[in-house]
Amino acid sequence: MFLKFLVVSALLAASAAAQSLDGVWRSQGYGYVFEVHGREWKTFEVTTETCVAGFTAQWAPGPEATFKSNEGDSFLVRPGAAADHKLVHFEGAASDIRIDRLSRMPAVCDHPSANTPLANFEVFRRTWAENYISFDLKHADWSQIVAANRSKITAATSPLELFDVLEAMIEPLGDMHTGIQAPKLKRRFYGKQPRTERLVKGGFDKFEKHGMRPLLAVTERAYLHGPLSTFCNGRIQYGHIDNVTGYLRILAFGAYTKHGGYAGGLTGLEAALDTIFSGPKLKSLVIDMRINFGGDDPYGLAIASRLAAGDYLAYTKQARAGPIDRTKWTPGDSSWIRPSSRPGFRGPVVVLTGPLTISAGETFTQALMGRTPHITRIGENTAGLFSDVLGRRLPNGWTFGLPNEVFRTPEGIAFDVSGIPPDIVVPVFADADVAAGKDPAMAKALEILRAGQ
Repeated sequence: MFLKFLVVSALLAASAAAQSLDGVWRSQGYGYVFEVHGREWKTFEVTTETCVAGFTAQWAPGPEATFKSNEGDSFLVRPGAAADHKLVHFEGAASDIRIDRLSRMPAVCDHPSANTPLANFEVFRRTWAENYISFDLKHADWSQIVAANRSKITAATSPLELFDVLEAMIEPLGDMHTGIQAPKLKRRFYGKQPRTERLVKGGFDKFEKHGMRPLLAVTERAYLHGPLSTFCNGRIQYGHIDNVTGYLRILAFGAYTKHGGYAGGLTGLEAALDTIFSGPKLKSLVIDMRINFGGDDPYGLAIASRLAAGDYLAYTKQARAGPIDRTKWTPGDSSWIRPSSRPGFRGPVVVLTGPLTISAGETFTQALMGRTPHITRIGENTAGLFSDVLGRRLPNGWTFGLPNEVFRTPEGIAFDVSGIPPDIVVPVFADADVAAGKDPAMAKALEILRAGQ
């Protein structure tokens, strides 16, 4: 009976927490307005001139005000500094979204954006103008791009013509964290990063199926003793270069389980790291990040904590907050590395990076920069794609995405577009090296590690 009382009390408290959110809330940055009624959560994607209905969510049982969206994402709402200020945390994110209570819905949502060619164009152009972080880094004048394309849109513009215009506006940016999807047209566009094209011939799908394996095999044949052990749905691989030097290859920071979601993936990752770092003979470690397609940033923080001997700041994350002023940012959310009590490694480490070290692969690389002793980076610059993708939709049902966040070092430096540079530059998977079965980055890594022994 007492246990039943506790369960009922917890459910009532959670329900009361959800109801206490009733009303309208607006995010700092991100362009969200939330309308909450009890257990129902409605989202609107807004700019200074447009308003489009977004995802909906329902309250789900949990220790806090937890919601699950109709798109499968889970998030919870935490207390803020005041009753009219809250924090929204999406599962798998390295930061929160700050929200503030409004007295009513913004006036721009009194008449939501219509599904017309001109209205769809306006939602697209305003969303980019108010959220995209790299116009200056890309030397792109968005106002000129808009002016050059607005006259192409009329009431008679077909969906196919509209898609072509929108794609042409963002394609020159060369940003892999951008894209548009129009399912009914069976059309989709994803930005291409010029520095990756040498390696990713024919697109990422083809590269993952056919192009990746020959590159990985060069390292395995030339340097590894015995087969690699695989963990986390094949995304984590571990083997040995010799009796005292480990080789940790991380291909992604996501899809670690088939059905367990983020929490299940974290459980699997922690178990894998327990196994990997329980070897008594490990004296040095190579972490190969040269092919890593990103995922959830907190997984990288979990791995970094196994390598840390002391606390340090990994990075501070901010979102663009000024619709006009591109130098205005939300308050920073700091991610700290704290040594794990579970098995880890505190000895010498070298990390290999290159243009296919992407997104969460880069935030993990950044999270290693403050570690003592220093982790030497060898290879080429990372891709320069750090932000989560801000997903948006048009009134016609199409979806698109763009980066709106930065990850800064303790010194305030961000590496968007340029990528994180290596300490030692060595070509990554150069055609001549692959053909000859050579891996000069691995050779340099072992040279450095053995010199320190």
